[in-house]
Amino acid sequence: MAAPKRLLALVLAAPLVLAACTTDGGGGGGGEDAGSGTAADGELAFSVITHGSAGDAFWDVVQNGAEAAGEDLGIDVDYQSDGDPQRQAQLIDAAVNSDVDGIVVSMANPDALQESIEGAVEAGIPVVTINSGGERSAEFGAIGHVGQDERIAGQGAGQRLAENGAENVVCVIHEAGNIGLEQRCAGAAEALGGDISTVQVDINDLQGAQSTITSQLQTDPTIDAVLTLNSAVAAVASDAAADAGSDAQVATFDLNEDVIGGIQSGDIAFAVDQQQYEQGYLPVVMLQLYAENLNTVGGGRPVLTGPGIVDADNVDAIADLASAGTR
Repeated sequence: MAAPKRLLALVLAAPLVLAACTTDGGGGGGGEDAGSGTAADGELAFSVITHGSAGDAFWDVVQNGAEAAGEDLGIDVDYQSDGDPQRQAQLIDAAVNSDVDGIVVSMANPDALQESIEGAVEAGIPVVTINSGGERSAEFGAIGHVGQDERIAGQGAGQRLAENGAENVVCVIHEAGNIGLEQRCAGAAEALGGDISTVQVDINDLQGAQSTITSQLQTDPTIDAVLTLNSAVAAVASDAAADAGSDAQVATFDLNEDVIGGIQSGDIAFAVDQQQYEQGYLPVVMLQLYAENLNTVGGGRPVLTGPGIVDADNVDAIADLASAGTR
């Protein structure tokens, strides 16, 4: 049992680590049935149910973390994803019906998931929430939350933009109804000391997103920074700035290979990293500790995985880890 002890130390240390939704890689499957029930020979079985869409590099890394934890601990981990909150709720219900031993769920739309999560808790299935909706996690009965505080992360981005001299910032929201994205923009505005404009794009139409950002930059040539909230949108925002002939700096949340390359080339100023691999890995450890020893982690507060800044000073060290699917 040396590995679980080592992992317990990692989880207990996680709240002290502040290092640091959504598209372009291939994020897990959105199958019809969540959960596989309790595995054979007494093995624990957990369902991980996220709001990531198929083809999403961010959620690929979350899935990698969850499945790695399952392999390390000998736990059956079933990863499911669906960007539609109603279908995500159905996946939670299916996991409950399968009598899994624990559920991990992201909450981009807490209201849509409340009934299903509370139903899992009432059925005696422990739940750990991740990524979004941390302020509602305890209310719904979850034993813990793993992720970054989106408003604090937004403040970190706004502070860095201010240090870079930005004054007129546009914040690009790529997923309607995702409260975490709205909190990021609000936090950035707080750190900048004033309002920032927002623009809505569709994460599933990146060409359209690029056109929208280009038009925004052409309409208001005083915009000196574009803050995107997703790594795939960051890449098209960089192209949009070039199309518009704008000198606006581009900054983003989350990493992928394009963002890393953009930081290395100077086309992207920085990225806010929330270490999503931990958002997959740590909840599996937490559920195992609860199942076997009734341990909880965080004392009712989120276990924070970010924010941190990736820029020209540290991007080369992180690039190989990102290529390996863990950052």
